[in-house]
Amino acid sequence: METPLSNSGNPPLKTAHRAPLALSGLDFKLLKVFKAVVEAGGFSAAQNELNVGLAAISKQISDLEIRIGMRLCTRGREGFHLTEEGRLVYQASIDLFASVDNFRDRLSSAQNELIGDLGVGIIDNTITDINSPLVMALRRINEESPKVRFQLQASQLDEVERGVVEGRLIAGIVPVYQKREEFDYYALYEERSEVYCAVGHPLFSMPDAEMGSQVLNDHPCINHRYAIHRDKLNFAHYDRFSASATQVEAVALLIKTGRFVGFLPQHYAAPWVAQGQFRAVRPDLINITTPFNLILRHNTVRSPLVKAFAQALGVDLKAPV
Repeated sequence: METPLSNSGNPPLKTAHRAPLALSGLDFKLLKVFKAVVEAGGFSAAQNELNVGLAAISKQISDLEIRIGMRLCTRGREGFHLTEEGRLVYQASIDLFASVDNFRDRLSSAQNELIGDLGVGIIDNTITDINSPLVMALRRINEESPKVRFQLQASQLDEVERGVVEGRLIAGIVPVYQKREEFDYYALYEERSEVYCAVGHPLFSMPDAEMGSQVLNDHPCINHRYAIHRDKLNFAHYDRFSASATQVEAVALLIKTGRFVGFLPQHYAAPWVAQGQFRAVRPDLINITTPFNLILRHNTVRSPLVKAFAQALGVDLKAPV
C-alpha cells in the first residue's frame, strides 16, 4: 500500500532554513529500519532481521529520506553505500536509541526495578576468603533484580583502580595500602596474611621455639610488588627481598620451590598447609592485616544500581572511611 510519503517523489532539496524535525512514532520506526539496514550492510541482508520484504524496506527508507529531506544512501547495481548525510543520521540514531535505553533504565529504577550493567573489579585469588561479602551480595542482587547484568573483572590492583577512574567499572573491591583522592572508600572486611615456607626449606622443620620475630632476616624473601605493606619491614629488611612477584599465585609458586619465604593470605595458603606442603612461620609473631574496601569514584552521583550493590554488601554510603 502506498503512503503519502512514498508518493511524494524525490526527497526535497535541503533548504537553508528548514524547520526543526519533530520526531513522531513513525520517525522512530523508520530510523530503526534505517539503522538495521546499515548494520546489515544493505536492503537484502536486512530482510531476515526486520522480517519484512525488500519492497517494504525500500519504501520505508524512501519515506525516511522524504521526511528528513536528505538522500541517505545509494542502492542498485553498484551496491549499498551511505552518503555523508546518511553517515551523520546513522550516528545520530545510535545516540538517540542509546538515550532512549538510558531513559528506560532510569524509569525502571524509579519504579523499583533495577536493570543495567553492574561492572565490578576485584583482586585475584580472593574467592577462598570467607570474610568477603561479595558472593552473597551478587546472589542477593540476582535474586531481587534478575535484569541486572553482571560484569565481573578479576585483575591487579592498579587495573581495577584504573577501570573505576575511567568509568569502565562502577565499583572495585580492593586491598587498601594507601588511599587515593580519586576514590571514596568504604570498609568491608580485613584479610590476614602470614609468612609461609614449603617442604625442603630450612624453616619447615625448625621448632617454633628456635624462631623469633626477626627470623626472616636470615632467609631470602619474596617481594609481593603491589602489596606495599610498611608492616613487612617490622619482620624483614629490604635486602632480604631477593625475588619478586605481582600476584598471589606467583608468590605461592616461588614459595613452593623451597628456596624462599613469603607472605600469603591465610585463606589462600590453607589448602597447602592442610596437605602438609606449606607451613606458617611463627604466625603468632609474624602477620599483617590488610583492609579490603569498596571503592567508588569520588564526587560522582550514586546510581540506584550502585546504591543497591552497596546495600547488598552491607555498606553505608554515608559513612566512608
